[in-house]
Amino acid sequence: MSVEPIKYTPNSEEIGIANNAFVKDESDPVANESSHKDNGLQNGIHNRGVGSSKDNIDNGKPVVVLADLKDDNEDHLQCKWGPISPLCCQKCLNIKIFLVALCAFSLIQGMVVNGFVNVVISNIERRFSISSTESGTIASCYDIASVLLLIPITYFGGQGIKPRYLGIGVLVLGIGSFVFSLPHFTTDPYHVDGTTENVCRVLDNVTNSCETGESFSSLSNYKYVFFLGQLLHGAGAAPLYTLGVTYLDENLPQRSSSFYVGIFYSFAILGPALGYLVGGQFLNIYTDIGSTDLNTLTIDSDNPRWVGAWWIGFLISGTMALCTAIPLSGFPRSLPGSSIYRAERGKEAYHKEGADDSEKVGLKRGFRDILLSIKLLVSNPTFMFLNFAAASEGILLSGFSTFAPKFIEAQFSFSSGWSAQLMGLALIPAGGGGTLLGGFLVKKFNWRVSTIIKFCLLSTCISIPFGFVFFMYCDNIPFAGINIKYDKDVSSANLEFLGDDQLNNTCNALCKCTQDEYTPICGRDGKMYFSPCYAGCSTRVNNSEPKQYTNCDCVNFTVTNETSYMTELGKCESSCPWLPLFMPMFTMVIFLTFITSMPALSATLRCVPEHQRTFSLGIQWIIARCLGSIPGPILFGTIIDLTCILWQKKCSDKGACLIYDNKQLSYNLLALGTVLKILSVIFFLSALMLYKKPPDRETAISTDTMTTSMTSSVNSKIANGDLDTEEKKKSTEQES
Repeated sequence: MSVEPIKYTPNSEEIGIANNAFVKDESDPVANESSHKDNGLQNGIHNRGVGSSKDNIDNGKPVVVLADLKDDNEDHLQCKWGPISPLCCQKCLNIKIFLVALCAFSLIQGMVVNGFVNVVISNIERRFSISSTESGTIASCYDIASVLLLIPITYFGGQGIKPRYLGIGVLVLGIGSFVFSLPHFTTDPYHVDGTTENVCRVLDNVTNSCETGESFSSLSNYKYVFFLGQLLHGAGAAPLYTLGVTYLDENLPQRSSSFYVGIFYSFAILGPALGYLVGGQFLNIYTDIGSTDLNTLTIDSDNPRWVGAWWIGFLISGTMALCTAIPLSGFPRSLPGSSIYRAERGKEAYHKEGADDSEKVGLKRGFRDILLSIKLLVSNPTFMFLNFAAASEGILLSGFSTFAPKFIEAQFSFSSGWSAQLMGLALIPAGGGGTLLGGFLVKKFNWRVSTIIKFCLLSTCISIPFGFVFFMYCDNIPFAGINIKYDKDVSSANLEFLGDDQLNNTCNALCKCTQDEYTPICGRDGKMYFSPCYAGCSTRVNNSEPKQYTNCDCVNFTVTNETSYMTELGKCESSCPWLPLFMPMFTMVIFLTFITSMPALSATLRCVPEHQRTFSLGIQWIIARCLGSIPGPILFGTIIDLTCILWQKKCSDKGACLIYDNKQLSYNLLALGTVLKILSVIFFLSALMLYKKPPDRETAISTDTMTTSMTSSVNSKIANGDLDTEEKKKSTEQES
């Protein structure tokens, strides 16, 4: 049904109000958002090009077509799902409501990808006979899918309805979680073989699994299902940190944008912490809950063959994702009042002298337009050096987030669970607090691009001295057959690497021990042993928790009535005194790294033209992942593996590292971390020195506004016959 346009002729005063509203620099636009909504008519006057279009001129007077404004509002300012547009949902068109939905998306993504997957990876290796190389490929599939989809999603999503892309993304993420849990429901119940104690059995005939020709189970083919699940995770999360951030930035004033984005990123940090805590609790539940009588189990969660309920977390996260997709996809292209904030955009974009092709971007959608966008972004030195700094910091963060628990476990001889909890206790306040504080500082002091880069440079320089905490290392615990001989006393021996194949000794020669199962025990003589078998222990103390063993031929200790055992399951406790100093300084390194994340992101958004902001974030994420988060864990893993002194062996294959040289491990991480921080300083400094602020546009805009207002006023008087001939002549000359 066609609607007859209603023509309205504004007077010169209203035109002046509209133009002034367009260029007015409010001290706090968020507080005046309601007034901006009420001034939609004036904003429409300016945006329609009053006084400059023939279609909007009626008898020499500027005209606004209210029917067009209404259609524009219906298309871009309504909450709807296709043809469905409930009236009750229109009250939710608020940036805070959108932030809640976006934070839920961020929480789910962090909980699944950086929480559940990392927690359960060892359990699915054990359950489905997947090697470490294959499980590493599973983890990498997330970044691979994200990198491949970032350019098309950010380009087309930046020119489309961003919340719709976000809603589809969280839906795909939820489907990926369901796919990831699918192998549990399509396999037979888990059966545990060979649950007997790993003790010395002199008279038993031990069957060598290598001689029997046993092969991996066909269950390993389920790795392809895990590949698909992670690829869907990566595809679903691709629009989160690009389209989500730019949608927030477009619907907020510049001074408030960093604070809101900081809240959003804080949930991205809270998600992994929640995933570790909840996922760890699920692993204490047996995997085949409901289908297996738990009273018949001969193993517990301390047994290396235990498989926990790894799949529960993915079902929960998948359901949460589906519930989040519905409200998130209903938001419009832009929120009410966003037109006011557009006037603030572009004032700090990098200015390139000479011909500027930035206005050509977006005129046509196609491959050439993508190449032109990439060319303009690559030729922006401030943008590129900020990307390189993000990549350098990304290597550091991804490497430490993956291997910091292992470092703490090796240095201080803690369990993997307690090491992960210590890392979580440092990550939540330092990572979340640093992210929030960085965004708050930009909002509080309304920093410009140059000031933001200076702040990032200063924070990075301050973090370098705290990194020297890795000079403090703990001596390795005496390990029989590794760094101390079986017959040497701990108090008089110097610890040094003895070389390979020194675990076998005359005291355990008849035990027929193998290195297939690493079960470290601590002897009462102060030495640690590879397993009860290698310690020569033949008897377990009844009903002992933790497990205790006696009759150990390799342990130089005499059992008395007061001490009924010779060894105890678990690693020996470390006497290293550096933990109270290491954790606060390491927490400061994390804090000073995260505090620059929101300011650097804000500087990245401001140094590019408005219409390229979404695409620029996609380019930044590609650079940060290809040069940062993807190679980061590989680089850290290689550096750490160079310090390994004992590898797990199974048949002729080499498994994971069991013991590291603590001194060399600390020095390697210190060198790598220092180099990366120095690179970040260089990149931030280069971005600051090469930044060129564009010419001040406010004066030009104000002059154009005054001319438009005066011209409209004169035209109004001419039409009403209020000017004489001489004044009309002067007016014509002024217009010329």
